[in-house]
Amino acid sequence: MLNDQQRIFLTEVSPFIGRVLEQQPEAIQTADDGMIQLCAPQNYRQRIDERLASVDDENRAQQELRLQRNAWFAALAAADLLGQLTLQQMLAHLTAAADAFISASLAWLYPRFTSRHGTPLNADGQEQQLLVIGMGKLGGGELNFSSDIDLIFCYPEQGETDHSRKPIENGVFFTRLGQALVGLLDAPTGDGRVFRVDLRLRPFGQSGPLVASMSALEYYYQEQGRDWERYAMVKARMIGAEAAWQEELRSLLRPFVYRRYIDFSAIDALRKMKSLITQETRRQGVRNNIKLGPGGIREIEFIAQAFQLIRGGQERQLQTQSLYLAYAAIRDLNLLAPAAVTELLSCYEHLRKVEHVLQQINDEQTQTLPDDKETQQRISRVFDQPWEQITADIATSMNKVHGHFKMVIGDPEQDDEEAGPLQLLWQDMVEDETALSVLQDTGVGKNTANMIWQQVNQLRQEVRKRGSGPRGRKAMARLVPLLLGRIIQFEDAEFVLERVLNVLRKIMSRTAYVELLVENQGAREQLLKLCRASSWLTDQLANYPLLLDELIDPAHLYQLPEFAEYPRLLEEYLLRIPEQEVDLEAQMNALRQARQALQLKVAAADISGALPLMKVSDHLSYLAEAMIGHVVRLAWFQLAEKHGVPPGCSVDDNGLAVMAYGKLGGLELGYGSDLDLVFLTNTPYEGETDGQKPIEIQQFYLRLAQRILHIFTTRTMIGVLYEVDMRLRPSGKSGLLVTQVDTFEQYLKEDAWTWELQALVRARPVYGNKELQQQLTTMRQQHLQRHRDQRELQEQVVSMRAKMREHLHNAVREQEFDTKQGVGGITDIEFLVQYLVLAYSSEYPELTRYTDNIRILETAGSHGLLSDEQVSGLISAYIEQRGVLHQLALDKKGPVTRQDLSQARTAVISAWKHCFNLDINQDPRGSDGS
Repeated sequence: MLNDQQRIFLTEVSPFIGRVLEQQPEAIQTADDGMIQLCAPQNYRQRIDERLASVDDENRAQQELRLQRNAWFAALAAADLLGQLTLQQMLAHLTAAADAFISASLAWLYPRFTSRHGTPLNADGQEQQLLVIGMGKLGGGELNFSSDIDLIFCYPEQGETDHSRKPIENGVFFTRLGQALVGLLDAPTGDGRVFRVDLRLRPFGQSGPLVASMSALEYYYQEQGRDWERYAMVKARMIGAEAAWQEELRSLLRPFVYRRYIDFSAIDALRKMKSLITQETRRQGVRNNIKLGPGGIREIEFIAQAFQLIRGGQERQLQTQSLYLAYAAIRDLNLLAPAAVTELLSCYEHLRKVEHVLQQINDEQTQTLPDDKETQQRISRVFDQPWEQITADIATSMNKVHGHFKMVIGDPEQDDEEAGPLQLLWQDMVEDETALSVLQDTGVGKNTANMIWQQVNQLRQEVRKRGSGPRGRKAMARLVPLLLGRIIQFEDAEFVLERVLNVLRKIMSRTAYVELLVENQGAREQLLKLCRASSWLTDQLANYPLLLDELIDPAHLYQLPEFAEYPRLLEEYLLRIPEQEVDLEAQMNALRQARQALQLKVAAADISGALPLMKVSDHLSYLAEAMIGHVVRLAWFQLAEKHGVPPGCSVDDNGLAVMAYGKLGGLELGYGSDLDLVFLTNTPYEGETDGQKPIEIQQFYLRLAQRILHIFTTRTMIGVLYEVDMRLRPSGKSGLLVTQVDTFEQYLKEDAWTWELQALVRARPVYGNKELQQQLTTMRQQHLQRHRDQRELQEQVVSMRAKMREHLHNAVREQEFDTKQGVGGITDIEFLVQYLVLAYSSEYPELTRYTDNIRILETAGSHGLLSDEQVSGLISAYIEQRGVLHQLALDKKGPVTRQDLSQARTAVISAWKHCFNLDINQDPRGSDGS
């Protein structure tokens, strides 16, 4: 038992010890020499197991754990306050106790969960365990007296429990087990807590799953890990796990934490982290903090971790969770002078001792020196010094530490943001008059300056409301002035700024993208270039910020693949999906991301002037063709896994063909074009598929088509892949989704309307085995080449064109022109081309060779159906008007006037009169149809 002198001292200094002794008088035992009797660190686990052995009730287990924790920690506090423990001994006891509480609690819970849900197994039938990763001071074996414990939960492999009736997935089992473990340790009761448990260091933080598989952890840290997580993972350690799992974790984290090269970027990351901590402590009004203040415990840790992160990849002895071992390696490697290491560790032990005393007074997690006299007097009694001397000694230690910190990492007080007057525009207290003056001093006119300031000020207020965190706010504070400095150099600065800020509004809460633009000047320049050139590209970047990654390397952005490479590039995107995450949604998103990224490359080359319009359409068309091939294969695998396949079919010879009509058929696809598709099959419908759940073959192809459409058109978080229009299939909306080739041929022969044959002019197979594609190509040509009465055909084509113009023509102002449906517009050229093919291909079969309008016009001219002047006039008109539509799609700029395209319209109107002996202006609406 404590002697009277010890009891009086301890209870006067520590109300926490007094409370524990009132509840558990035997909690603190002493030997004859007055030394506090403590459990050996290696025996903590056994003691807890003994306390829990006869406990079956969770409430009782919570009570036992808390009573044991309070008794042990009161004894440790007593020994520490009486000067009977060194700091390293104290840290070892606290860490060992925490490890024991975690491991014993998990061991107590696990059999209760397996009896309820079954034993979690992997695919090979091996039992799985919940693995607990300790982070921070717990991971480093340096836990403080009243610390939270930072944990990450994981498990080895996916699988499910072996419950006979209701098995559950391993992920569900371990999530519930992890929640129960947190409840056992962290739930506040009348006896307090064992530990506050913080799980925010797990992948994706609070928004991420509570428990992840080891492979999911590996993928996250390879693909998603951030700088601060490298810093955190230096301390990661598995608690109570076998040596094999400890090594597994080290192997998993090593390439993420420790670069193979000397990584000086770690200094900047740590400096920014320290700066963020400093800003946050100031925001919260934190003073006299021996952990977070300048020269505090955190700076001592940062110095060690800076060397670990910079050189740990090359010097394996730096790869340790222990601060003491890290400093020993730093000294041995001559990275710091031995005297500096000795001084830093001396300051560390001094500050940690003060920290423990602060916490042992009331078992509170605090590192702030007290303002109240009573607490100051308690601390003075422990150190047997006046309060003024204690604070002076603390200041001396912190000044020494901060001096070393500035030498190694830099001065966190130094403003590392880009200097310049535009920085003032992001300050909270800037007056309107000052902001306008700053802008006008850079040469911006008064009206423009006013509009720019309104936009910037509005964004600044939105950033404050949107809670992107101090790191995000600091990144925005650096980025906006950088962008503004370039934008004000443009003649259309106000217009460009509006577009750029639209992108920033979408990414301002996604700090990684903001920092990408801060750190990468090339990416900023590309953002400005693309936004200035195209509102469509602005929308793409705003809606799908993943595309910002494509701006990092301008040379890569403008380097377009060969047409034949698109299937391989799509395959590469699909291969980036981690094996354990390969599901339909992940594949759908990968394809959407691939389309947007590759389409962005085409658009970038387009607006740079490096790619003529026809090549733009070629690239977009070949990309769409490659996408169709991947979608069909993906749908086939999904369906075949469930139902098997039709006899004699395989993924490479699956009996399905896809005919493209319209823009894709004519190799004239635009950025926002739909896909006009028709699905055909030559597989006989007799019989069933060969899987475990066979279905009729006709039903199989129907479901295949439905699944293809689902993959294309379902809106995911990354949007739709393509909108698909199936109305050109036989019998339109009322027709079957998949048509037999023989039925399709019969339909073309007996039932197809003239407008359907017109559509066939621009049709071509874009998917299917070679024989089936050739069969469809031949079939198309044969039906187009049939003899037709030209007079009757003329009437039908002209009548259909008039109906279409009446139905689809956009209402425009007097001098404006509807480039697509207006008289002399694109659709008139297309109808004329279709008429030439249907009217003359029986005589000139070469007219059916191509599906694009330009080559058909050239073929028509070579056979004398049009004069050379008419051909060149129509081709020029077509290219010019398509260019106008293309620019409208990219930039949504103002209306086109009749005057703009007068020469093109004249060529089209003249050609119509030649071919149809009809003035195209004779419109059913009684106007010129413009």
